[in-house]
Amino acid sequence: MQVTMKSSAVSGQRVGSARVATRSVRRAQLQVVASSRKQMGRWRSIDAGVDASDDQQDITRGREMVDDLFQGGFGAGGTHNAVMSSTDYLSQARASFNNIEDGFYISPAFMDKMTIHIAKNFMDLPKIKVPLILGIWGGKGQGKTFQCALAYKKLGIAPIVMSAGELESGNAGEPAKLIRTRYREASDTIKKGKMCSLFINDLDAGAGRMGDTTQYTVNNQMVNATLMNIADNPTNVQLPGVYKNEEIPRVPIVCTGNDFSTLYAPLIRDGRMEKYYWNPTREDRIGVCMGIFQEDNVQRRDVENLVDTFPGQSIDFFGALRARVYDDMIRKWITETGAEKMGALLVNGRQRVSMPKVSMDLNVLIKYGKSLVDEQENVKRVQLADAYMSGAELAGHGGSSLPEAYSAR
Repeated sequence: MQVTMKSSAVSGQRVGSARVATRSVRRAQLQVVASSRKQMGRWRSIDAGVDASDDQQDITRGREMVDDLFQGGFGAGGTHNAVMSSTDYLSQARASFNNIEDGFYISPAFMDKMTIHIAKNFMDLPKIKVPLILGIWGGKGQGKTFQCALAYKKLGIAPIVMSAGELESGNAGEPAKLIRTRYREASDTIKKGKMCSLFINDLDAGAGRMGDTTQYTVNNQMVNATLMNIADNPTNVQLPGVYKNEEIPRVPIVCTGNDFSTLYAPLIRDGRMEKYYWNPTREDRIGVCMGIFQEDNVQRRDVENLVDTFPGQSIDFFGALRARVYDDMIRKWITETGAEKMGALLVNGRQRVSMPKVSMDLNVLIKYGKSLVDEQENVKRVQLADAYMSGAELAGHGGSSLPEAYSAR
C-alpha cells in the first residue's frame, strides 16, 4: 500500500513539473511574440530605424517627458539641454538676395542662358547628356556675379555659394571635401522640395594656373578632379570615408571666372561644362547704368552719352564714378566738422552720418569720369616695378622720385 502511494506521488510530481515547464515555454513564446510585435506607443516615433532626425532638437523636445531621476542635472548640465543653438543649424554658405532692390537691369541673353541651364538639369530629357556646370566668363568688372544674383533672385533660388579662397587650404584634400559637402547640402535642399544650385565665384582664380609662376598644388588637382567626377556622376556624390551608394537629386552648378583657359582642359570640355562668354552690349551697359543712377534721376539720354563717352570702361567704372561724385560734399563735411572730431561722429555717434543726394548732371559725371581715367593711365604709364626690378633706381635727375612738373621742363 505504501509503495503504491509513493509511486502515485512521484508520478504526480512529474506531471506537475511537466505542467510548469509547459507553462514556462508558453510564457516565453508569448514574450517572444510580444517583443516581435511593432511598438505602437508614444515612443514609436523615436525608435531606432524610424527616427530620421535624431539631433539636438529631439533631445530638447524630450525634456519633462521622463522622470527627473533619469533626466540628469538641471541648468546647462542637464542631459536634455541642446549643446548646439538654433543658429548652428543655419547654413553658413546659403546666400539670400532679398536685400537686392527691384529695378536693376538683367540682360535678356544672360537670363536666358541661366534659366535654360537650370531648367535642363531638372528635366528628364530622353537620351540626352546635359552638362552639369555652366561656366560664365568674361572681362573684369562686367557684372557677372551681380547678374547671377539678379537671375537667382528672379528664379527664387537661394544658392549654396563658394568663393575662390575656399578652393585652397593648408590641409590637403580639404577644398575637395568642402565642394562635396556643399553639393550635398544643395542636394538636400532639393530633396525637401525647394530648388537650389551650387554657385562658385571666380573658379579660375582658385583652381586655375596663372602662368608658370603659379604653383600647382595637390588641392588644385583635387578640386579639378572632384568637379570632373561630380559632373560625370551628379546623382552619386559621396563624402570622404562614406561608401554608401545612394542616389541624390542632381544639383546644377554655376561658376564665374575671367579666363577659363587656365583651368584643366578635361574639366571644361563640352560634355561637362557649358561655357558662356559674357560681353555686355551697348544696350546692356545702358540698362545696367540706368539701374546704377536710378536714385539720382539721371535721364536716359544722359546715361547714353555717358556710356558713349567712356566706351572702353567696364560696368563697375560707372559705379565707382557715382561714388566719386560725393567726394566734394564729404570733403566739405570734414572741413566743417574737423578731422579731430570725425572719428567720434562716425564710430561712436548715436546716429549714422548720412549725406543728402547730390545733383548729378552730365557735365559733372564726365568731369569725374575723366579723373578716374587719368588715374588708370597713371597706373599703366608709371610702371615702377620695371625700373625697380631691372636694377637700382636711385634718386637723381632721371630717377622716379622726380616730380612730373620738373620732368616736363
